[in-house]
Amino acid sequence: MEMKNIPFGITDWSEITPTEHKGETGTALWHTQQFDTVRVRMVEYSAGYLADHWCSKGHILFCIEGELHTELADGRTFTLTPGTSYQVADHAEAHRSYTSSGAKLFIVD
Repeated sequence: MEMKNIPFGITDWSEITPTEHKGETGTALWHTQQFDTVRVRMVEYSAGYLADHWCSKGHILFCIEGELHTELADGRTFTLTPGTSYQVADHAEAHRSYTSSGAKLFIVD
């Protein structure tokens, strides 16, 4: 990821109007900022959320609240809890996430 054309700035995430994204079950509320080619999001997953697709986009995720489980297409699973993160490159490993209790994440992609 190359970060360019981004002047210094501060984001008050509470002022960003969320967009709703339905999963196979549950919903995700995305508070999104786009900085040139870099997308930055604060995402709140409802309890019972399950992604409706396998994702191949690269991300860096940091868990702020709750617990998020991520399944890779090869069957491995990983769990994020507050203070933990994961990173994956574009087209590296298909993944999808779910949470039984809900979660809040900071995501850069």
